[in-house]
Amino acid sequence: MTHPPSAAIVGVGSTEFSKASGRSELRLALEACTLALADAGLDPSDVDGLVTMTMDDNDEPAVAHYLGLDALTFFARTAGGGGGGPGTLALASMAIATGRARTVICYRAMNERSQGRFGQPSRYAGDRAATAAAVTMSWAAPFGMVTPAAFFAPSFRRYMHEYGATSEDFGRQAVVQRAYANKNPQAFFHDRPLTLDDHQSSRMIADPLRLFDCCQESDGGVALVLTAPDHAKDLRQPPVAVLGAAMGVGPRQYGVAPLYRDDLAVAAETRVMGDQLWAQSGLGPGDMDLAILYDHFSPAVLMQLEALGFCGLGEAPGLVRDGGTEIDGVIPTNTNGGQLSEGYIHGFNGLAEAVRQLRGTAVNQVTGAAHAVVTGGSHAPTSGVVLGRTA
Repeated sequence: MTHPPSAAIVGVGSTEFSKASGRSELRLALEACTLALADAGLDPSDVDGLVTMTMDDNDEPAVAHYLGLDALTFFARTAGGGGGGPGTLALASMAIATGRARTVICYRAMNERSQGRFGQPSRYAGDRAATAAAVTMSWAAPFGMVTPAAFFAPSFRRYMHEYGATSEDFGRQAVVQRAYANKNPQAFFHDRPLTLDDHQSSRMIADPLRLFDCCQESDGGVALVLTAPDHAKDLRQPPVAVLGAAMGVGPRQYGVAPLYRDDLAVAAETRVMGDQLWAQSGLGPGDMDLAILYDHFSPAVLMQLEALGFCGLGEAPGLVRDGGTEIDGVIPTNTNGGQLSEGYIHGFNGLAEAVRQLRGTAVNQVTGAAHAVVTGGSHAPTSGVVLGRTA
């Protein structure tokens, strides 16, 4: 049984994506929220809900205060680091559907390059209290596994072993996304082409991940405004319907990557989440016109294509090699350049790209785009949405 759309996205806003924003994370959040409200044609007084991620440093009362909101009736956060981006839309949609709020802003802002780099071990080294995160790290840090790249690498190496995927296969998706970015003025790597030779000659970060397999570290902020479908139809922008919204954790998940799982060569969380998306929306992979798949690392894009059913296990390298993720391919993927080449805002910039595509205003526009799937980070507690054009 499918569900009617519970909410619609009516506004998007983002700052520039940089390596040094020169301003606070709070200011980035406020700028993105203000731009999103302007895009929607709404006033702060129309907003009664805020949703962000547990890793965001901008607490809801502060955002509400500086935006000038009258009152909040709903506020919440999603866990899972980068897996939680689409989950913010899930929470907002449920709040709107159940009457807890009428108009909700979902936001994520961070100075991840200039202030708190995820790729630096120091971020994980200071937990002295016996928190769950500290216990997890106690099993890994003494052996030098202290960055996301190191945690995820065993799954990608196992994927290569099981299915014969190669480093070149991973590099081809990175090259596809850089080509998208080269046409996207907002992309940080807008003016820097990437070849497969560049990828193959880049330094190793955590075997098998090379530099250009890894997402950027970025400063920036992105916000989206959601409201009830009956309200959305009267606003400035064509609404984009939330047709499905789901979360997922796979078996034996522990920490940021599933190192204790029997089968490391599949994106099990994405499969759990994706099955719900297809059931809720009544749509399937063949109905999608594009995909925005969380690309913390390029191999994850291939594994998510398989987990969502766009191809069989081990078939994604061939799909990418045949141009399947390019603009005229069977499933154009990460058309903004993704987090590898546009910017890394924990997947929120991918949500904004999906909205632009369904409005028909993307720089790498997929002709006639009507449906898109957007995922949060794989190999971690994740989430996803299916979005649909309504006009």
